[in-house]
Amino acid sequence: MMKNAKKMIVYVFLMCLAVAQARPSWGRYLAKPDPWFRSEEGQQVLENILSWQDHHGSWPKNIDTAARRFSGDRDSLQGSFDNGATTGEMRMLARAFRAAGELRYRRAFEKGLDLIFKAQYPTGGWPQYYPPPAKKYHRHITFNDHAMVLLMELLKEIAEEPQYEFVDAERRSRAQTAFQHGLECILKCQIIVNGQRTVWCAQHDEKDYTPRPGRSYELVSLSGGESVSILRLLMNLDDPSPEIAEAIIAGVRWYGAARIEGVRVVMEDDIPRVVCDPDAPALWARFYEIETNRPLFSNREGVPLYDYNLLDPERSIGYKWLDDWGEDVFDAYERWRKKWQSRLEIDLPVVKDMLNETEPCKMPCR
Repeated sequence: MMKNAKKMIVYVFLMCLAVAQARPSWGRYLAKPDPWFRSEEGQQVLENILSWQDHHGSWPKNIDTAARRFSGDRDSLQGSFDNGATTGEMRMLARAFRAAGELRYRRAFEKGLDLIFKAQYPTGGWPQYYPPPAKKYHRHITFNDHAMVLLMELLKEIAEEPQYEFVDAERRSRAQTAFQHGLECILKCQIIVNGQRTVWCAQHDEKDYTPRPGRSYELVSLSGGESVSILRLLMNLDDPSPEIAEAIIAGVRWYGAARIEGVRVVMEDDIPRVVCDPDAPALWARFYEIETNRPLFSNREGVPLYDYNLLDPERSIGYKWLDDWGEDVFDAYERWRKKWQSRLEIDLPVVKDMLNETEPCKMPCR
């Protein structure tokens, strides 16, 4: 049994490594000087990227679209907004057009942007890919893996930043409108428990904003993982309204109540386990039960678990269930609070006071 578990762990690790290596290093390319985009090497990279754009205007996920040309059946291409797909390629095309002036780069960028407009639901959110499937979870408003946040960050850049002045005024205006509509969606999706705003689920219903499940082990929940980027997006707004500020404070307060103290993740026989350790730094779960705020886990069968140590090895090693997500939220909030405390007409409590208001979550440990 242990031998089989170790084989599964190795397999999952290699799969995760392969996915990570498949993603393009956009930062490395975007930092290239202008002449590189006119060079033979630069043009080859751009040809590769163009070849992966699907009929709708998006790019597939978990593929290094800059490394080689697509040579398969174009009808089989399935673009996505997941895992940073499409937004990375669009930034690259915008950079290349400014440097090289190739109209093909601009047209491909505009095709991607028009798809983002088209894919936005009337409720303001985006599915994981377009066109969305009729019955699968991918149709839901997707905060998972920061899909919607990444789209909104790009739209904000297009609407406001000078490097996108090549985009026509109508599209830049639409980008601003789509971004604002996305903000409205975020506020409507923030889950209210016992009259109090909390955080967000990884997926929400595209029609009524209610929390929805993802894959079989991604249950309806409050997400300690995905909510980080949503709060950071709200904190990066140039002129936050009182409603935005209240949403931020509520989210940060929830992270205070969701902290898990006294446990540590260790490796036992190459399998992650949670052990008791009163000196361990705080952790946060990726998912919490909405009604109880209990850390929530699940194997592929989809049965709720409240004990991390009951996870199958394949799920405990192949998925990030626990991390220090709340520390990132607290650090970002304190910077935001200091910037805005004298400019907003509502009280902005310090993190320390919010932590003192609540007791940490309890979680089984060995």
